[in-house]
Amino acid sequence: MKCKIRSLLVFLSAILFSMSSSNLSAQTANQIANSHLISPAELVQLQSKKAKPLLLHMGSHVLYSQAHIPGSEYVGPGFNEAGIQQLRKRVASLPRSKFIIVYCGCCPWNHCPNLKPADDTLAGMGFTNVKVLYIPSNFGADWVDRGYPVVSGD
Repeated sequence: MKCKIRSLLVFLSAILFSMSSSNLSAQTANQIANSHLISPAELVQLQSKKAKPLLLHMGSHVLYSQAHIPGSEYVGPGFNEAGIQQLRKRVASLPRSKFIIVYCGCCPWNHCPNLKPADDTLAGMGFTNVKVLYIPSNFGADWVDRGYPVVSGD
């Protein structure tokens, strides 16, 4: 099962990356400040302590449906205005101190077009407790293959 999920995630990541590369803005995840990052291991440890950050997936719906972090919510890709509008709508009524973690995992970190716009949007809205999940390669390699919990479906 884990191999099937990983293979599918790698395949879909390659397709989505090639499809979105023409839409890439100049903003990529490697431009996010290190102080805004959280590692997969830190997130898993945080969740084991019953911490309840709001986990938002800012990538492809296909990848989210295949495998995502339990308790996370699909918002939409951060590289397009529709995804950013969904993000704004989702967090609009929250206290600006709410702990929020955004993640994607669609492609290698230095090519991800989704997270920098999401991070900038949340900062622009006045959120002060935001972290971005640092996934260097992709969700399959840096989360699924490490045995961290996943669920599939919507």
